[in-house]
Amino acid sequence: MKNVSVKRSSAGLGLFANIMFKKGDEIIEYTGETITSDEGNRRGGKYLFELNDDWMIDGKGRENTARYINHSCRPNAYPELSEDETQVRIYAKKTIRPGDEITYNYGSQYFKIMIQPLGCRCEKCTTKK
Repeated sequence: MKNVSVKRSSAGLGLFANIMFKKGDEIIEYTGETITSDEGNRRGGKYLFELNDDWMIDGKGRENTARYINHSCRPNAYPELSEDETQVRIYAKKTIRPGDEITYNYGSQYFKIMIQPLGCRCEKCTTKK
């Protein structure tokens, strides 16, 4: 049994926990082709994860289950870069229960360019107070 599954969410498809993750637990690795930043800028796309100024991961392949993690302004997970800047792993920011959608903050630059123009669809932004 997998620890996560892809299901419908408020933002389309999302990644959901099948087990409980405690704060600090590794959830999943963001995988894909490692490409230069110049190549990433040429390709464009939603699934580019910047490793540093020179390299990024193109996570567009469906085998990269982490690509289904949606942005949230109040996330329950966070990405962390390996010391050698070659891998990205996603960790629980707090307890995540089975059935919870896994989310992290995509960062201000991505938010301004890709999310803000269409409107943020995360739970924090769509729940009326």
